Amino acid sequence: MNRTSRTVLPAVAMTAVSMVLTLAVVLMWLGTAVPWPVALVVGLGIDGGWLATLAYERRLAAQGDHSRVVTAVGWLFGLIATGFLIAHALTAEQSAGAWLAVAWLPIAAKALWLVHSLWERTALTTVALDAIRGIQQEARDEAAVARARLRAEAASEETRLTAVTGAGARVARVQARTAKTLAGAWSTLEEARQGEDTSRALTSVTSRVTPGVTPRWELPVWGPVEQVPALESAPPALTDSELDALVDQIRTSQTPALSYREMATRFRAAGHSASEVRLRAAWKRVA
Repeated sequence: MNRTSRTVLPAVAMTAVSMVLTLAVVLMWLGTAVPWPVALVVGLGIDGGWLATLAYERRLAAQGDHSRVVTAVGWLFGLIATGFLIAHALTAEQSAGAWLAVAWLPIAAKALWLVHSLWERTALTTVALDAIRGIQQEARDEAAVARARLRAEAASEETRLTAVTGAGARVARVQARTAKTLAGAWSTLEEARQGEDTSRALTSVTSRVTPGVTPRWELPVWGPVEQVPALESAPPALTDSELDALVDQIRTSQTPALSYREMATRFRAAGHSASEVRLRAAWKRVA
């Protein structure tokens, strides 16, 4: 059974049952008032008109077209058939409930044909369905890969943070132990420096090594230190003429004249200072 038959077969079956019931009800209801051939013509007319409008509507649907007039006429025949069934159920002396229970079949048949038409309008080919399934599967695969990548990155980041935190804790413990040991050492040193017998003990030890010399022992102090005096100001820079004279004097101090490398070495060994750019420029001027 293909996809189309899933909706068309129920509609065909419901239509056939509705036509048979409509013809039977018209024959039983009108057969008592008019001759049965007349009732048969009326029943066949209702069913024929309904079938004709349905066939025309299906042909328009196959062409991709739609006509509201034809659809309205089809629903009109369905309502007429339903009206006959309801009227017969209300006037029947026996089994009125059963006849009333099947009175909705014509409307149901029209509704099934409407569902079938909607199915046809939205139906897709096998190629299109396969393409859609492929796209959906590709999207699911990409989403799964993205989730796996995010979970892996989160796990690696958690591992890295744990390692960094552990290393930081170890460094902090080592620093705390070092600071504690250093504080103890400086405390011991301060106690030794403030002791009354420290200088006498150190002097007695040193006097055996250096007789006649009594050094002054001073242990290091944990605290502020004396400020180092500032360095003397640098001598003023040489002018170009002075620099040229020094370069020429050092260059011609030996025969043959010195090379630039030897001249620069002797220039700086003599205590003179000049940048490499100025020294090379002076060399070029005098050489």
